[in-house]
Amino acid sequence: MSNYFATCPKGLEYLLRDELLALGAPEAHESLAGVRFTGTLETAYRACLWSRLASRILLPLAEFEAPDDEALYAGVQSIDWSAHLAPHGTLAVDAHTALSKLTHSQFIAQRAKDAVVDQFRQREGSRPGVDTEEPDVRLNLRLKRDRATLSLDLAGTPLHRRGWREQQGEAPLKENLAAAMLLRAHWPQVYADGGALLDPMCGSGTLLIEGALMAADVAPGLRRDYFGFLGWQQHDIALWRGLLEDARGRAEAGLRNLRPVFFGSDADPRMVQTAKRNAQEAGVAGFLTLEKHDVAHAAPPLGQATGLVITNPPYGERLGDRAEMPQLYRALGDALRARFTGWRGAVLAGDAELGRALGLHADKRYVLYNGALETVLLTFELSPKETAPRERKPLSPGAQMLKNRLEKTVRHQRKRLAREGIHCWRAYDQDLPEYAAAVDVYGRADAEPWLHVQEYRAPAEVPVEVARTRLREIVRVAGEVFGVPRERIALKTRERGKGGAKYGRFDQRGEFHEVEEGGLGFLVNLTDYLDTGLFLDHRLVRAKLRELARDKRFLNLFAYTATASVYAAAGGARDTTSVDLSGTYLEWASRNLALNGFTGAAHRLVQADAATFLRQDRGHYGLIYVDPPTFSNSKRAEDFDVQRDHAALLLACADRLASDGVVVFSNNFRRFKLDVAALEERFSIEDWSAASIPFDFARRADIHGCWLLRLHAQASPWEESVQHLRRRGRR
Repeated sequence: MSNYFATCPKGLEYLLRDELLALGAPEAHESLAGVRFTGTLETAYRACLWSRLASRILLPLAEFEAPDDEALYAGVQSIDWSAHLAPHGTLAVDAHTALSKLTHSQFIAQRAKDAVVDQFRQREGSRPGVDTEEPDVRLNLRLKRDRATLSLDLAGTPLHRRGWREQQGEAPLKENLAAAMLLRAHWPQVYADGGALLDPMCGSGTLLIEGALMAADVAPGLRRDYFGFLGWQQHDIALWRGLLEDARGRAEAGLRNLRPVFFGSDADPRMVQTAKRNAQEAGVAGFLTLEKHDVAHAAPPLGQATGLVITNPPYGERLGDRAEMPQLYRALGDALRARFTGWRGAVLAGDAELGRALGLHADKRYVLYNGALETVLLTFELSPKETAPRERKPLSPGAQMLKNRLEKTVRHQRKRLAREGIHCWRAYDQDLPEYAAAVDVYGRADAEPWLHVQEYRAPAEVPVEVARTRLREIVRVAGEVFGVPRERIALKTRERGKGGAKYGRFDQRGEFHEVEEGGLGFLVNLTDYLDTGLFLDHRLVRAKLRELARDKRFLNLFAYTATASVYAAAGGARDTTSVDLSGTYLEWASRNLALNGFTGAAHRLVQADAATFLRQDRGHYGLIYVDPPTFSNSKRAEDFDVQRDHAALLLACADRLASDGVVVFSNNFRRFKLDVAALEERFSIEDWSAASIPFDFARRADIHGCWLLRLHAQASPWEESVQHLRRRGRR
């Protein structure tokens, strides 16, 4: 068994994971823009031949620190390249770098190539050549935070290049994204039920051709004549030929039985001709009917009562004028509503605003990336109720102001969220005093988000009915701006009870939703508890823990749902220990760890009071995370007050901290004052509070504090005496 990594566009990770498992991978775990999986060489070959969603299949060869070019060169040279490449062969290197001292990808690629070539020259007296198009071996080198991952690219060229595309439009849809759209819209089931496939803005025909090949069981890589393993020294020719022969047999049988139920049209006659030529190259031209007419005239083909109408309209980014796009989307929505009752629909909209212009209620929304553009795939059941859309009551002036504010926030943050891969964030935090609530988005790359609306206490002078009306307006406006139906909005309200105002109306549904942060998966519960299981304001704190965790033993006190432990494990921690008094939270924590592939003895869960654990444990940890509650009066432990008790707790951590270790301490008590005088005897203290606040919490910069504590370097008795006198003098 070997470990592999399949890359894909963001938003396809979960689909690709399921596809790889279906192709025989024993294990597969989604990551950001890809999936890690295990398997034999046959598994990797099958992925190259049969994956409709992957971009590349990488075989990792080595990981090593590369803070400078010499370390990079040495790391590449540590591999025996004669096991992979013949002395007379050819190679190419693709390099990518982020957050590293080496910042020039072309230099990195050149240095890596030199290391390979020099090894052959020293051993063999000859050197391989360079071929950037179809080399015998293509290497993929990724450098992040000065750590290099060097892999063999088994695909050689991106797998979305199926080998049939002769021509394309100005803004072509990649084949693997088209396949994802078809799978999300349940095309295989629609075809099995006798339905047709129709694209009323077909462009170069990508959706129709992918749909036909999918229905005919034609391997997407069958027409490719080049893969990155064909010149690899460990290539198993007999195994590959057997897989090809099997794929050819399946394709012949599938095409013999394929029904001619693929229909496309476009307003541009040149695109219709391009689609026809591409269909001929793909071997499915006889199954497609292609015509010239605009989207307003789209209608079900004669004799086709049901099916899937699917399309990728222009977004106004590269094609057409953005101002004209809503009109185009309205025309498409009108056609679907008027003529396609009983069909399924799927539209890849440029953004949520264009999606709303369709005037249809989507049953699902998925965020997908078309190149660098974040788009939204909307799927519909075109039932009779769509023929008469309900007119909604106009928004009040205040609600319209709220909507304008929220839309402005979304527009302003959209590119940053996409660039940084953020799917869980705070979109609104009482920006307008009249609308006293916070609106949080919980999502993942491949699915429609959930919204979590949390009511704040309204000013005393605001009548209860007015406050309730405004809360209803917040829910409506948030749903409209994000295109989220009411059933995907969780609302937390305040009720008057003993002791004053408090949150109430909690459900006991036991519903957990998987969301994504930092390329990791987490389970949140939006209805049953005051907190959801993922503290959004600690996003940067968790990222800091991942940065600090490599090769360290990690201790997580007050672990809650162990999101910090997942981050530490993902950052390369040797092991994790998560301590919490609640069995409910520890069960939740175990599910979060397992969701990300972190199981076994290396990831320990301990049900205990944090102070008791520190007194009884004898381990030493390189990284300790302490994020206690403000107050705790559990019957199973002593009362805890973070202001009163934090110094004793952190000093107890000092006894469990490795000499070069770090304690990361945070809490959400806004009037908190760190007891520097008590702590500086043992620790050097760095206030990291300002840096730990995410941009979406800038309005509440005091929402939490965060400090990094490191043990003082061991000093001689004389130096300790001097330091002690100096500290006494400062007091």
